[in-house]
Amino acid sequence: MDRKRNCTLCGGAVMMLLLGHMTTALEVPLDPKVLEGLPQPPTITHQSPKDYIIDPRENIIIHCEAKGKPHPSFSWTRNSTHFDVEKDSKVIMKPNSGTLVIDISDEKAEAYEGIYQCIARNEHGSAVSNNIVIRQSRSPLWSKEKNEPITVQRGMSLVLQCRPPAGLPPPIIFWMDNNFQRLPQSSRVSQALNGDLYFSNVLMDDTRNDYICYARFPHTQTIQQKQPITVNVLDNSPSGERAPSFMHPPGTHSTATVLKGDTLELECIADGLPTPDISWSKVNGELPSGRFLFHSFQKTLKITEVTDTDGGDYRCLANNLLGSNHHIITVVVKAAPFWISAPQNLILAPKETGMLTCRVDGNPRPKVTWSVNGVAIENSPKDPSRKIEDDVIILSDVQTGSSAVYQCNASNEYGYLLANAFVSVLAEPPRVLTPPNHVYSVITNSRALLDCASFGSPLPKITWFKDSQSILDGGSYIIHQNGTLEINVAQPLNSGKYTCMASNNLGNKENHVYLEVKEPTRILKQPEYKVVQRNGVAVFECKVKHDPTLLPTMIWLKDNGELPDDVRFELGSDSLTIHDVREDDKGTYTCIRNTTLDHDSASATLTVVEATPTPPIGLEQPDPPTDLELTDQREHSVQLTWTPGDEHNSPIKSFLIQYEDSLHERGIWANMTEVSGTSTTARLELSPYVYYSFRVLALNEVGLSEPSVPSRQYRTNPAQPDMNPSNVKAVGTSPDSMTITWKELTGLESNGPGLQYKVSWRQKDVDQDWNSLTLANVSQYVVTGTDTFVPYEVTVQAINDYGLGPRPEVVLGYSGEDSPTVAPENVQVSVQNGTVAEVHWDTVPLSTVRGRLKGYKVSYWKLRSLHKQDSEPEKPRVLIFSGNETEGHLSGLHPYSQYSLNIRAFNGKGDGPSSSDQHFLTPEGVPGPPAEFKVRNMDLDSLIVEWAPPLEDNGHLTGYLLKYQPINTTDELGPLKELFLLANETSITLDNLKYSTRYKFYLNAMTVKGSGPTVTEEAVTVMDEALIRHPAVKAGKGSVSPPPPPPTPLVTQSLQPLLHNAPPAGRMFGSVNSSVEEDHAMICWEYSGPDRNVFVEYVVDNSKEPWKTEFVNGTRTYQIRGLKPGMSYRVRVVAKDHSDETVHSTEELLITVPAMTSKQVDIATQGWFIGLMCAIALLILVLLIVCFIKRNKGGKYPVKEKEDAHQDPEIQPMKEDDGTFGEYSDTEDHKPLKSSRTPSNGTAKKDDSDDSLVDYGEGGDGQFNEDGSFIGQYSGKKEKDTAEGNESSEAPSPVNAMNSFV
Repeated sequence: MDRKRNCTLCGGAVMMLLLGHMTTALEVPLDPKVLEGLPQPPTITHQSPKDYIIDPRENIIIHCEAKGKPHPSFSWTRNSTHFDVEKDSKVIMKPNSGTLVIDISDEKAEAYEGIYQCIARNEHGSAVSNNIVIRQSRSPLWSKEKNEPITVQRGMSLVLQCRPPAGLPPPIIFWMDNNFQRLPQSSRVSQALNGDLYFSNVLMDDTRNDYICYARFPHTQTIQQKQPITVNVLDNSPSGERAPSFMHPPGTHSTATVLKGDTLELECIADGLPTPDISWSKVNGELPSGRFLFHSFQKTLKITEVTDTDGGDYRCLANNLLGSNHHIITVVVKAAPFWISAPQNLILAPKETGMLTCRVDGNPRPKVTWSVNGVAIENSPKDPSRKIEDDVIILSDVQTGSSAVYQCNASNEYGYLLANAFVSVLAEPPRVLTPPNHVYSVITNSRALLDCASFGSPLPKITWFKDSQSILDGGSYIIHQNGTLEINVAQPLNSGKYTCMASNNLGNKENHVYLEVKEPTRILKQPEYKVVQRNGVAVFECKVKHDPTLLPTMIWLKDNGELPDDVRFELGSDSLTIHDVREDDKGTYTCIRNTTLDHDSASATLTVVEATPTPPIGLEQPDPPTDLELTDQREHSVQLTWTPGDEHNSPIKSFLIQYEDSLHERGIWANMTEVSGTSTTARLELSPYVYYSFRVLALNEVGLSEPSVPSRQYRTNPAQPDMNPSNVKAVGTSPDSMTITWKELTGLESNGPGLQYKVSWRQKDVDQDWNSLTLANVSQYVVTGTDTFVPYEVTVQAINDYGLGPRPEVVLGYSGEDSPTVAPENVQVSVQNGTVAEVHWDTVPLSTVRGRLKGYKVSYWKLRSLHKQDSEPEKPRVLIFSGNETEGHLSGLHPYSQYSLNIRAFNGKGDGPSSSDQHFLTPEGVPGPPAEFKVRNMDLDSLIVEWAPPLEDNGHLTGYLLKYQPINTTDELGPLKELFLLANETSITLDNLKYSTRYKFYLNAMTVKGSGPTVTEEAVTVMDEALIRHPAVKAGKGSVSPPPPPPTPLVTQSLQPLLHNAPPAGRMFGSVNSSVEEDHAMICWEYSGPDRNVFVEYVVDNSKEPWKTEFVNGTRTYQIRGLKPGMSYRVRVVAKDHSDETVHSTEELLITVPAMTSKQVDIATQGWFIGLMCAIALLILVLLIVCFIKRNKGGKYPVKEKEDAHQDPEIQPMKEDDGTFGEYSDTEDHKPLKSSRTPSNGTAKKDDSDDSLVDYGEGGDGQFNEDGSFIGQYSGKKEKDTAEGNESSEAPSPVNAMNSFV
């Protein structure tokens, strides 16, 4: 019994003073091992009912069982006097029991009627039973009577009275006829509660002589029959129609009394014609929902489990066509005594205080009396430790030996209550009643309850341990008042050995139990929606993952029932196959995977379609789900269920569940999880301190549905944070400070109100305590007063009003840096050549870096040129070397110059001091290209070559090397000539050159280190006018001399690269040169900066196109390809930094790509063509000679004979493979001869004609044209045809043929 509740019941200042000494009631355990040797006052465990009706044909058994230590003895009272069982031979008391067995075989049962009470007593007290009233069951006979026939006019009302004999208990009444058939009842004819048969109006059919009332007595199972009643209905004076009036109860008002908890039955029976209808209502109220019923055609109103609110006026209304009438029944609710708080057994240790409470209620209010060991308390010995206040007894400072049994009796006119409660004063060390080494198995994320039932006096205190670590009540653990340990959401890490310890001032007792947290059973692959043609095969898969230590079983259901007993249904280990699918196989199939601890299920629908093609079905997005409901609500999870909407002919693939957190992000819906389209429930894992609303969207092949109506809001309780801020960093910002930054938790991650951050730091590897402070609504903190660049350990932990977050991760950071304090020493320079030098230095001590060493900066600059005066001093260039490098190369130096350099270390804060300047000289190098190189013509056989000295001498010039060579018309180069010129020369005249000849010139400047870059130029000597000839044209011959070539410019740009010069631009770029060809340009430049980010950019001149950029890849020359002939381009070379910004650039160069020149060559002057023509002419001459030889050898061709032998001779064309002539018919006589060569073997075929061609020629002789071609023609029979055939048939001459090619 809860102490606070007991104290509230007591009231008063005295009770408050006793509160600190009260103890809870402790039920004595029934475990025999515990009971052994444990004293206990008696307790009644079983007794007969208060009102005990016995069957007179059987022995009387009055039960009375009790427990106690020592075992109690029993005695009885009968009608409040001692009942001496031993003196009555008919009465036996069972051994070790108080149960009485009374043999009434030779006695009447009436002799043993009365009020019995059992007393169980031992040395610690006495308990008493209820007053048991023994009464014999009676079924008396019906009194003899003679029933006169009843005569009644049709339409009148009638009552047939039953009046059964009074029995114990009352009999059950029913009406039957002579054939033992129940008489039919209706709204017109019905049986009342008292057994009478009421007719609202009689009909002629009601005439009969066998209205018989029967009474069945349940205890004796006997039925008594009343004499039959005869009813005669007359029709000589029938009653007319009338409004309703009440037959029972009479009048307009009556009263009914009912006890609380019993069943109330109200009855209204009315007469009238037509038969009235009965309806019920409660005046000024409603009939109690769920507890009222109508019987006997609504003539009886039945209300079960009556409460105080059922009291009041009830109206029954009778209504027919002629009117209505009503009757008011006032219901008065009384109550026998009932318990509010019954007294409980108390086990007290010596000196403890306890309280017995006997709270009851009833109507009228019950009277409460107390007894001790069956004696009225006012008649029992006085006890100074006992105090009585109405329904409460307070026991204080109890002593050993004061154990007793107290009785509380509450009674009113409707009954009584009697309760026994013992007070046992014990001093017992703790005992744990839970079996040792018990193994509890639960599923992950479910609740685990570990029992620790105990007993002891004083009441033991329960403490739990896991792996020797004490478990505190709170967080994920809850220790209940009865000692049970609850793990609300069990996880695998909760598995292990648990120890519960029960302790009081007399000792301790331990018990060990084990918890195994199993993996949940989950269906990995759910059965899918199937559309199968009739006679096809349907396969549903249901693959499951479960804990390997649990043995699963698979059950398949169809429409939530068992599968049909059909061989077509084949069950696999994880599948269901339906063969030869039929129409009645359609439905929903569910697989259920069970283990001893949990189960999982999934469903899919099978649709059976005809095998014939069906027209296409229109598909739409599904309707949104409806009826969202939250069930199985837990601390951090909830079950969401819904009803899917219409699929619109496309199965739902999945459901998307979204949530809104109206506490932190109102109006924002975020995706939470997605479940399969066959699911209608989802277990949602929740975060603390969130106001959740959920909605569901359905997805099919068409797309997502509209969102469902949101669910009701579900608020989770706050809790301590379960995560800490992320991205924790500690970065130094100044030499004496450090900034700690982190990413704040979101409202959803806060888990509760009052979110703050506990920021802690301490210097690493130093024995000192953590420095901490708590901040809110910030994401950084600046720690001041730190040493320069020392390591710190930093943590950031989340806190809210409900506790600390998990142990934070330690992050290593550093305080702020300061600039290095010393410069690198032992700086040495080694010059490699005129443009490259190597520098070495020693690293600075780490202790002087005062930060994280990033590297070294080498600054170098040109002081002066050793050959000429510089226009302005050069700005220093800086090279950066990372990490611990101690050497590097300086590139891009100018030869023959003086340089200076220094080195400094740098860290994240900045640069340290520079080393002392080191001076070094670069040796001479090769010079740059000569400037302003050009060639002028002077005469037919001479050219003037001019140039200017190089812009970059790079030392003392020793001279120039000039090379030149002729170029013929096929662009072949002739012999190369070289001239060495003095350094002070800038021009030279070249004589004795070949006129009208193109020359190519090469010029290099030289120092002692060698030749510099070559510049080239081309020029042509002047053409001799006297050599130009204009051939005469003969009239009528058609020969045309070739046109004269176009005039040649005195100096021309050839197709070979042309060289241009550009002045140097930018601080890092020197001179830039370009050479251009038909489709590309070569760019050359000097550059002293880093080579990693140099680009060539170009764009068409006067265009708005963006500049094209091409990466150079560390060279000093680059070829731009794909240029268009005849176009002008602007070109520049740029250097860019790592952010792609231009830092250095040359000036723009304007270059022009020369147009394509057509190289027209006179084919008649080409040697290969002349040789080909000579060969053709020789071949023709050989053919003519062969023809003359054949003509002189042969005679005539027998053409006439051939025509006679061959009436329709075939045309035999000349065969290309052997060169022979074919034969010609008359139709071909007029065509000129196409060829006249001899077969290759020198002989004619057998079928060939031996006739001479002369016979067919005009005038008998073959003729040749003046060009030597054969012009003989075939002669036909008609001169006209011959003449026509010879007209304009001159074959072209070889010369003309050749001219046609030209």
